[in-house]
Amino acid sequence: MHQLGSTLRIIRPAPHIIGFYDGRIDGVRAHSAVENWLDDGAFALGICSYAIVDGGEALVYDTHMSLAHAALIRDTLAAEGVTSIRVVLSHWHTDHVAGNAVFQDCPIIANRLTAAAMLDHRAELEDGDPPIKPLIMPTELFDGTLDLRVGSVRVSLRQADIHSEDGTVLFLPETGMLLAGDTVEDPITYVSEPSRLREHLADLARMASWPITRILPSHGDPEILESGGYGPALIDATRLYVEKLLRVGDEPALVDFDMRRFAADAFATGGIRYFGAYEPVHRRNLEAVTAA
Repeated sequence: MHQLGSTLRIIRPAPHIIGFYDGRIDGVRAHSAVENWLDDGAFALGICSYAIVDGGEALVYDTHMSLAHAALIRDTLAAEGVTSIRVVLSHWHTDHVAGNAVFQDCPIIANRLTAAAMLDHRAELEDGDPPIKPLIMPTELFDGTLDLRVGSVRVSLRQADIHSEDGTVLFLPETGMLLAGDTVEDPITYVSEPSRLREHLADLARMASWPITRILPSHGDPEILESGGYGPALIDATRLYVEKLLRVGDEPALVDFDMRRFAADAFATGGIRYFGAYEPVHRRNLEAVTAA
């Protein structure tokens, strides 16, 4: 089986930002031949954690999908001369908190909803395949917004009810860069809370009003991420896809559309690219929305 972390790519999409990307490798599974969250929910789709670095300080945004990945992040930062690390969790899901134990001697920041969700889902996380055990909890909590500095770099932590009610994104006001977590993905969002799609739409609209220049999501095309990230059209494409999902109840024929046909207007924005590994995600989204 593939050695965890052996295909990690270190990317530098913008000044003061380092990305740690793995996955989207044809024919390769990272954990197991049977269905599991690491291979089918993270590695197959590709995932990137980030660090904002200035001088000896770093702010790590999510601890990646395994302890091996988290250790590589920490080793890379040490080689960069970083001596002080804080962690921010984008939300409670597996592939964003799995490496927390590697950073358990650091402040781990999250909004209160993330901390509550981690407690509520502790058994699911610790007994999953692969298990996240021990599950290391956040040490510092906030509500709404929290403004920090990483050296000279200003960072605004902002709650966002998109994809997951407990989302936290990082906005860098001096450059307009948004580190988006799972609030937007290329090509389509993963629906984890189908009953909250209208709330997600409202926060997508709020996010679209910010002066965003580029977007670095957790799940996206590594070439686009490495070249500086996505444009704001990624938010618009996500909005169009979620709006279409909300029509499924009244237009049941939409359930039979594959991703390319279903999301034709979203692809037409130019903000996303087709990636076949998301067809099962799209099918699952339709099933979740229909059931809800």
